[in-house]
Amino acid sequence: QEYFLESGGGLVQPGGSRRLSCTSSRVIFSRTTMAWYRQYPGKERELLAHITAEDRPNYTDPVKGRFSISKDNAQNTVYLQMNNLNSEDTSRYYCNYYGVLPRYLSNWGQGTLVTFSY
Repeated sequence: QEYFLESGGGLVQPGGSRRLSCTSSRVIFSRTTMAWYRQYPGKERELLAHITAEDRPNYTDPVKGRFSISKDNAQNTVYLQMNNLNSEDTSRYYCNYYGVLPRYLSNWGQGTLVTFSY
């Protein structure tokens, strides 16, 4: 059974928005810092944003001001609200524990694919 299940991907248009969701039946999100990542083909996963157990969000420069991470502890769900999307946001998105170097994390889910539509 996978640790994390991502959903919400799909086709997006220039300037559009999308909300991604991440759930888990094995990890309690209220007790840990969770993060969203994305991975381009042939590249390593990159950290986008993380949210602490106390609901403090942090963002990396590529998504700061456009993406918003949040958490619903009752639903054990982490969200990534993506606004003002552009072609560089076409990628597969994943959630996992927070890690500065994602290569050292394990238990990755299948991710959810966001594809830019012109």
